[in-house]
Amino acid sequence: MPGFRRQLYRDEAVVLRVQKLGESDRIITLLARRHGKVRAVARGVRRTMSRFGARLEPFGHVDVQVAGDPGTPGLHTVSQVEGIALYGRSLVDDYPLYTAASAVAETAERLTPVEQEPAGPLFALTLGALRALATRAHDSSLVLDAYLLRAMGYAGWAPALAECALCGERGPHRAFAVSAGGSVCPDCRPPGSTHPDPATVALMAALAGGDWAVADAAAPPPRRECSGLVAALLQWHLERALRSLPLVDRGTPTTGGRP
Repeated sequence: MPGFRRQLYRDEAVVLRVQKLGESDRIITLLARRHGKVRAVARGVRRTMSRFGARLEPFGHVDVQVAGDPGTPGLHTVSQVEGIALYGRSLVDDYPLYTAASAVAETAERLTPVEQEPAGPLFALTLGALRALATRAHDSSLVLDAYLLRAMGYAGWAPALAECALCGERGPHRAFAVSAGGSVCPDCRPPGSTHPDPATVALMAALAGGDWAVADAAAPPPRRECSGLVAALLQWHLERALRSLPLVDRGTPTTGGRP
């Protein structure tokens, strides 16, 4: 309609994904504190003289102004952006950190299927994980697994670790069934259940609860087994694999803990 002007709204956001559009534009997928997942076109950001192209790279924490109807899905338009903390600059040259951050961003996007639906707790969780990776606060694999466990809790899929996932009987229980949602007692144990090391389950509980003293001290075998169980749980609930997860470097710890 002639004279129609789109509304402007402003929010704090994390850049989850960037896609090329035409010769000079990009589609930016954001996870915003108040507006949830937002997809917006950034005009001309691929030009060398772009005013804010460098501020709209993956994993950045930004203050963004968007033109569009808040609450309405669809492509909006970025009109202004200021960088708060551009974490991508600290991650891009470190393969373990970058791949862990990619898995964090993809998970956040997958857990927000409805655009413009508020997701404040997931925004805070995602921002905290990216900050922890960029500052090397803990080993990147531990940060990723902690994020995935807590993100599953946000989605209502928190694994049962201290009780049977099926009957609720208090544990600890030796068997673990991904299809059941966590630890299972002898009476409920389905065929194909695994028997992880108790140290692995303790590590999962520490990561889910934020006990970094326990998590950082975990030995390599429980860390590897924990990563496998966490990935299997997430992909069971999502019903298809994350593209980025197989690329994550689970090798030598990037910082802290026991090598």
